[in-house]
Amino acid sequence: MRARFIVAALPLLLACVGSNAQDAAKAEQVKRGATLYAKNCESCHGVNMIGPPWAIDLATFPRDRPDRFVDSVTNGKNTMPPWGDVLKPDEIQALWAYVLTGEAAK
Repeated sequence: MRARFIVAALPLLLACVGSNAQDAAKAEQVKRGATLYAKNCESCHGVNMIGPPWAIDLATFPRDRPDRFVDSVTNGKNTMPPWGDVLKPDEIQALWAYVLTGEAAK
């Protein structure tokens, strides 16, 4: 009986462990994005993504448009210069993770 319970519970346990690992990785990516944001983006887009009226409001950036975000950061848009020669693709993804959370840099 005990062996059957362990076998039955094992997939659930593994899913929880995997989920916790994914959550930790996501949290680390957001933290990295916050650091990158503070270093590279904050001067124009403002502290905690609250910027001047002339900069795009990242707090309201369409969450279903990661491609638009990556393209804008990589190649520039309007008055924003391109960052593709400064930021690596994984750094841009970390910035996107930060923007998605809407969290203040900590």
